[in-house]
Amino acid sequence: MGDKAHTHPGAAGRATAADHPTSVRNVVLVGPSGSGKTTLVEALALTAGAVNRAGRVEDGGCVSDYDDMEHRQQRSVQLSLVPVEWDGIKINLLDTPGYADFVGELRAGLRAADAALFVVSASDGVDGTTRMLWEECAAVGMPRAIVITHLEAARADFEEMTRICAEAFGGDDPDAVLPLYLPLHGPPAPDGHAPVTGLVGLLSRKLFDYASGERVASEPGEAELPQLDEARSMLIEGIISESEDETLMERYLGGEQVDVKTLIEDLERAVARGVFFPVLAAAPATEGARQGLGTVELLDLITRGFPTPLERAAPRVTTPEGAGRELRMCDPEESLVAEVVKTSSDPYVGRISMVRVFSGTLRADQTVHVSGHGLSDRGHEDHDIDERIGALSTPFGKQQRPVTHVIAGDLACVAKLTRAETGDTLSAKDDPLLMAPWEMPDPLLPLAIQAHSKPDEDKLSQGLARLVAEDPTMRLEHNQDTHQVVLWCLGEAHADVALERLRSRYGVQVDVVPHRVSLRETFGDRAAGRGRHVKQSGGHGQYAICEIEVEPLPGGSGIEFVDKVVGGAVPRQFIPSVEKGVRTQAAKGVAAGHPLIDVRITLLDGKAHSVDSSDAAFQTAGALALREAAAEVRIHLLEPVAEVSVLVGDDYVGAVMSDLSGRRGKVLGTEQTSGGRTLIRAEVPEIEIGRYAVDLRSLSHGTARFDRRYARHEPMPAQVADRMREEVRAAS
Repeated sequence: MGDKAHTHPGAAGRATAADHPTSVRNVVLVGPSGSGKTTLVEALALTAGAVNRAGRVEDGGCVSDYDDMEHRQQRSVQLSLVPVEWDGIKINLLDTPGYADFVGELRAGLRAADAALFVVSASDGVDGTTRMLWEECAAVGMPRAIVITHLEAARADFEEMTRICAEAFGGDDPDAVLPLYLPLHGPPAPDGHAPVTGLVGLLSRKLFDYASGERVASEPGEAELPQLDEARSMLIEGIISESEDETLMERYLGGEQVDVKTLIEDLERAVARGVFFPVLAAAPATEGARQGLGTVELLDLITRGFPTPLERAAPRVTTPEGAGRELRMCDPEESLVAEVVKTSSDPYVGRISMVRVFSGTLRADQTVHVSGHGLSDRGHEDHDIDERIGALSTPFGKQQRPVTHVIAGDLACVAKLTRAETGDTLSAKDDPLLMAPWEMPDPLLPLAIQAHSKPDEDKLSQGLARLVAEDPTMRLEHNQDTHQVVLWCLGEAHADVALERLRSRYGVQVDVVPHRVSLRETFGDRAAGRGRHVKQSGGHGQYAICEIEVEPLPGGSGIEFVDKVVGGAVPRQFIPSVEKGVRTQAAKGVAAGHPLIDVRITLLDGKAHSVDSSDAAFQTAGALALREAAAEVRIHLLEPVAEVSVLVGDDYVGAVMSDLSGRRGKVLGTEQTSGGRTLIRAEVPEIEIGRYAVDLRSLSHGTARFDRRYARHEPMPAQVADRMREEVRAAS
């Protein structure tokens, strides 16, 4: 940002343990898939001297996207950490997936970081997905700088993209989005596109030429000064205004020259407040070059213009019992508070936990308290346990570089924490604490699976437990009604990764089967039934007769049992037996094998034998009576109905409402919200929205999101119910 000269740091760029929170910067790279985040991480690592050539560490492995699955899918599917060092500052670069299915990994990165580089492709522009990612950052108050990539593409225009970003991200204040550098163009190519070969620093008033593969600084020519000074004035006014430095604004408007050091301090203040978003350009190094375009400038911004961990407001901390606790956050001498932001498995090392330390110091061989609370609805049981910290390390590609300790504000990896899951808190053994978990997206795509073979069945339970421990955006359900094992995922890509991890990491092959919703049955009209269970052939006999009447009740009534026996026709001690029998049969269903609900079953009469009647006989008679009553009337199938709320851009409201109607949905109303979007509320049968997470994304080009919750069961239309019965008969 200033005029400081930089040389290639070589081995000095390799990350080590930080010694103070002020010497750490935690930066997450955010942007849509294909915007160039991973390439940018590799370019920054090359410039910092952490790799020997673009994207490769000393052993030839990739510094980011090193997982075999990412190679096969050719995209990032998980959060990865790349630590580098620049000007004595340790920079933890967190590369996140840009695809919507992996928003859980993005939110973990936002939790671990203190600032973000928001990466936008000049060739793709700002679409709905990009805006949603920006809102993810804004929701947690993440300080951001915008990095424009792919400037080598035809028709790529830095100035136009800056204007588009200002309109999209500036809100009511487009001057909150301004460039720190202007592009320096080389000679036009035959197609007329002039490549960007360097940058003009607006604060330093210097030119930085990258055409030779090295950053060469020079003074601007007379022809370049007017444009430079005009843009510089706008930038300075924006920085001072957004930093709310009123005294400095008065001095600047009065004609006083403000030194660059003061401007950088105000820039850092404005960025840290999350109200000013500087724009920069970047490109990977060309073949044989040691520095990519704009990478030095980005590293300068991170070390001098981004907030330190000391400036971040920490999440709320309590005891495991819920009592509030005040700490001097990000103090290495305070009580330990750290959080597991990612859990992964290595075939050689075992479970690896990526940890952000918010307070105190985490040391190797230390015994810590592990607390996990608040995710029981996702299949993660609350737990409190003491565990011993094994090896501490900083990752770099497939390498793990050992460290002895990790101070407040820093990130590292812990090996072999057997019970710790993503989102868990690590604290001192004698002072257990708990951090409030970050908000997880709700998985809404069901994936019903079954073991492929008997050996797979033996390993399935353990494999699934590990899978959901690593990924809190995945929910495991053992449906008691349909007897299916269901993994709830965020989308098809998320489901594909889950299946691949089960196979490759845990050696479990599974088959995907059609997902079934939990149907119910009820009586369509009043009916009577007589259950007769009489056996007198040899030995102790069985004798029980009961007569019942069944009538439908309003939805939500459950099963009501009424005793109207008079004269002791059914002895008192056997009436509970009849009730148990009809309730057991109701749970099994009376027509298509689905639980019976919303009926009143009245016991009217019966007969008993002084010797042969028994509890078991009257249970059997009760079940027979209910089945006979069901054979006399039409049994309605009841399907679950969900309350669905869809938040969608105004351009897609008509298409979404039409689609919901086509799913037998009832639109209850719409509500205009901010940002040109509409909230649609509807009730839709669950059988119609099994793949709605995928279909809605396609329908809205990735810009809509929805949530759902169970409302009630209601009668299924006759033609749909008949089709379901036919499918059941065909399957059997």
